[in-house]
Amino acid sequence: MLTLNVNDLVEYTDWERQKWHAWLLKHGQETLEMSIGPHGDGRFPRVGDVIKHIFGAEKRYVERLYNQPLTDFASLPNTIEAIFDCGRQSRGELRDLLEKFPAEDWDTPREFKILTFVAKVTPRKIAVHILMHEIRHWAQLATLFRMNGYKVEFSDFLFSPVYGGEFGRA
Repeated sequence: MLTLNVNDLVEYTDWERQKWHAWLLKHGQETLEMSIGPHGDGRFPRVGDVIKHIFGAEKRYVERLYNQPLTDFASLPNTIEAIFDCGRQSRGELRDLLEKFPAEDWDTPREFKILTFVAKVTPRKIAVHILMHEIRHWAQLATLFRMNGYKVEFSDFLFSPVYGGEFGRA
């Protein structure tokens, strides 16, 4: 059976972050101010808030796994550089976790309070969730930008440099 290594998803999301950082810089700060629309859950009303959530969730899950106090991102400025600096920090902490977390603990369920929920899950599941969570939110933002008239490049795993290959028009 083929096994997907979580590091492959780290590599993919690193590539996607790089593409989004460049795209946002090209289109300007106003893209962070774009409304998510009226049908969200109210926690993330603007694009910048969603990106802070992507990186903040990564950081807080790592903190949970290390039983550390959770970082509050309320004061993080809504600027491209401040948000992506946070993302670089959270990614470094995730990489450190993936490298140094005790091997014998990856599959031991632990209980976590997340918002108003209690989850009993393994650290392995959290690690995969962090990456899938990010992938899902970037796809949502791509759809939002397209619906608002912006051109967004393909960011599918197939087109990424992970596992090599080539992609271009026929």
